[in-house]
Amino acid sequence: MPIFQYKAVGPGGETKTGVIDADTARDARNRLRKDSLLVSEIRETRGGRRVKRSKSGEVKAASALQRLRDARAARNTSMSSKDLDLVSSVTRQLGTMLASGIPLSEAIRAMIDQAGDRRTETMFREVRERINQGGSLADALEEHPRFFNELFVNMIRAGEATGNVDVVLTRLADYLQYQRTLRRKVVGALTYPVMMICLGVVVVTILMSFVVPKITGMLMDTGQALPLPTQILVKVSDLFKDWWWAGALVIAAISFVIERTYQKGGDGRLWLDRTLLRLPAVGDVILKQSVSRFSRTFSTLLQSGVPAVQSLEITAKVVQNRVISDATDHIRSRIMEGTDIATPLKATGAFPSIVGYMVSVGEQSGELEQMLDRISGAYDEEIEIATERMTALLEPIMIIGLALVVGFIVVAIVLPILQVGQVQ
Repeated sequence: MPIFQYKAVGPGGETKTGVIDADTARDARNRLRKDSLLVSEIRETRGGRRVKRSKSGEVKAASALQRLRDARAARNTSMSSKDLDLVSSVTRQLGTMLASGIPLSEAIRAMIDQAGDRRTETMFREVRERINQGGSLADALEEHPRFFNELFVNMIRAGEATGNVDVVLTRLADYLQYQRTLRRKVVGALTYPVMMICLGVVVVTILMSFVVPKITGMLMDTGQALPLPTQILVKVSDLFKDWWWAGALVIAAISFVIERTYQKGGDGRLWLDRTLLRLPAVGDVILKQSVSRFSRTFSTLLQSGVPAVQSLEITAKVVQNRVISDATDHIRSRIMEGTDIATPLKATGAFPSIVGYMVSVGEQSGELEQMLDRISGAYDEEIEIATERMTALLEPIMIIGLALVVGFIVVAIVLPILQVGQVQ
């Protein structure tokens, strides 16, 4: 059943907008008229965008740009914080309702009724329509890769095969909550250093572009020979004043190249991730975060009934670090040859040795999922310690660096003033 986006006028003259599912636009108008709504505009929508029909009746999306975004979303395993919060909340609510015996279609209807925005409401209407047509929940969610990635869909598919969709949804909600917590820990630790760096750059740029040129201009007007620090300051100030736009372009170009390199993957992405892992303090946090995400994701997939080979394939896309991702792919290929998990994991050299040892013990005892959960829990605690250590190391470095820059500016300005005073 198509979904229509409408704009209508209510009994009191107020304008209302929303979405409604109906067989045709006329049926949608009739249903809205029964609710005392006079439709002024209505159009079919799919995935939150307008849909057009060709003369032959073929449905076409109105925006090629939106289709490109959907394709990118299908390849991207990470979500924005807002979307992650939404999916986590919805997943837990669905799991709770299904566990309470509420039919899936009614649970989806409840999600539609409490949707906070039109995009979410449209998405759930399309999911319900696909289910009413006989499709599975996994197939319906797979059509919305922006919200439900490959990990989510495969876990739902495994839950449907075993009849434990409610259990899988609860497990997924716990996993998404874990991702939110992990992201907030790292972002929270990096917020202060990043703010300090940005503030320092702004202060130095203002000084060198506006304040220093006026002072050095007055000093040069005295006709006295300027000391070396002051001469260096004048040259740097002129560079800032005349070529600040070039510096901004260089920073923008570097950011663009790095972003494109990450999107394309390949050897460039591998080199960048490997370099980040080698950085002092920062590399330790990234490694622990990747190992924790690997362990938690792999464990969650295995507990949900996804086969080990497929679980590793999905996990490789979730860890968000090319070094760990390549190591995961190597483990998967070796498993397909008949080996265990611990042996190739140790051979990659990408994981700490303790991880390989604990995975080996988990395989031998038949409690691999529980052991992976313990690994993730242990590394979650280490991430918090590592981020505190990183922050404690970066703060004095930034303060000392900013003090040296400001101190050099002060000295370069004060020296010629003192010389002028001695001459007089």
